[in-house]
Amino acid sequence: MALSTSVHDLRTLIRSCHPLIVVETVEEERVLALLQSVAAQERMPLFEWSITRGLTRQDEGQSISKMTATPLAVLQHLNGLTVEALFWLKDLAPHLQDAAVARQLREVSHHFGRSRTTCVLTGHPITLPSDIEQIAVRLDLQLPDRAELQSMLQSVLQSLGTRTSPRRPGSTTVVQSMLHSLAGSKPTQATPSTQESDAILRALQGLTLHQARQVITQCLVEDGRLSAADVQTILKRKVQAIKDGGLLEYYPLEDNRFELGGFVNLKSWLERAKVGFTAEAKALNLTPPRGIMLVGVPGCGKSLAAKAIAREWQLPLLKLDAGRLFDKFVGESEKNFRKAIEMAESLSPIVLWIDEIEKAMVAGGGSGDADAGLSRRLFGAFLTWLQEKKQEVFVVATANNLASLPPELLRKGRFDEIFFVDLPDDHERAAIWKIHLALRKQDSAGFDLEKIVSASDGFSGSEIEQAVVTALYRALHHKTPLTTDLLIQELSGTVPLSVTRHENIDQLRTMAHGRFVNVR
Repeated sequence: MALSTSVHDLRTLIRSCHPLIVVETVEEERVLALLQSVAAQERMPLFEWSITRGLTRQDEGQSISKMTATPLAVLQHLNGLTVEALFWLKDLAPHLQDAAVARQLREVSHHFGRSRTTCVLTGHPITLPSDIEQIAVRLDLQLPDRAELQSMLQSVLQSLGTRTSPRRPGSTTVVQSMLHSLAGSKPTQATPSTQESDAILRALQGLTLHQARQVITQCLVEDGRLSAADVQTILKRKVQAIKDGGLLEYYPLEDNRFELGGFVNLKSWLERAKVGFTAEAKALNLTPPRGIMLVGVPGCGKSLAAKAIAREWQLPLLKLDAGRLFDKFVGESEKNFRKAIEMAESLSPIVLWIDEIEKAMVAGGGSGDADAGLSRRLFGAFLTWLQEKKQEVFVVATANNLASLPPELLRKGRFDEIFFVDLPDDHERAAIWKIHLALRKQDSAGFDLEKIVSASDGFSGSEIEQAVVTALYRALHHKTPLTTDLLIQELSGTVPLSVTRHENIDQLRTMAHGRFVNVR
């Protein structure tokens, strides 16, 4: 469906006489398939240009003229043409820094603007001069869908049909069996089951076609077959793609060891909401839980709660770093947001953590004036996605400043529940002390916890953690064991946030009272 949608969009742009279309991608194979399909349907010849080969007709493959190798020469050549055709210009964008090339492209666009003749620019990234950007239209090439991935899988199996794995000499037969299975033949023991095939294709979604082909080929060459075990290999490649993208931070399930002290009401709600991911819930047409918002005092465990939720539900965790979304070029920030969401959905079921959402998408107190409306547009896109998403992506948003949150974010239906996180009480502080002492290999039984808990009244969880760390530094420096007195001494020398920002915390409590559910 993804490629067919792009075909429809491109045909529409061509028929409406858009002379310059930009497709920002490195997937030239998919671009070629797209352009060939459009050219065939519109009955237009397709030409390709690169600085290494010059201008060629795609179905002939022979250079039209050796004088068209340079960017300026090919544009001058196009400016004199009257034929309706599709011209694919590869990696032209960097050459537009030359004023003569940029000017010639503008003249070509003006010349083609009266007909269906279209220039398609590809490459990645594509940064255009402002005057060119005004006359160009960008077309997003969506990631391959299930049909494209299945077609790619068939082609890979065909290409490997005569090869054997070094570890499995008889792998040729296995590959052929899988190929017959994909073609609709009766599956054998060597072929992946329907469930395995679905799991493999689902795992591949979110990768480019090139990335998917590489990882599938790797799995096949490794042992000569595809199975459910290869899903982990595919997910590792996807995680690497996430890291390379730089928009999301990935916390694998096996590395999540975070524990949460207290938060009884939150834990109870999570236990109930977990059933929303079951088959029984789907049978009743119940959608999976959308997500929750955690608002409250800084340092009291909101970020930790996001990590603990992923651990409790045995799901991987993705963190959306809002700072990485923003880009100086027009439209790039929105594109980055869409890419991040697409990647998160491709890894579903998953927990998506958006830290300090008020700073991410509600800049300037929600007005959006400080950044020409960019944060407002991102916020609108987020609300739309949150309301309409179908994939199992559980959103955990955290916020410190309630005053900057717009009312449409706080109304029922956006999030499943909104929790208020206050400073920990005596019972929670005791649990927090035990957790952080145990993390530093200290036996809590050797300390006067009642005395420590009393002395840490008004301290947040992060302040308690820092007290343990600093006291341990002091103990190591003096070559003495950590004691209750050392911890008390460290606490007495610390002014907690509840004192320095007393007015702000009281105001926060007043705003949250009666509006949100207390995590306790």
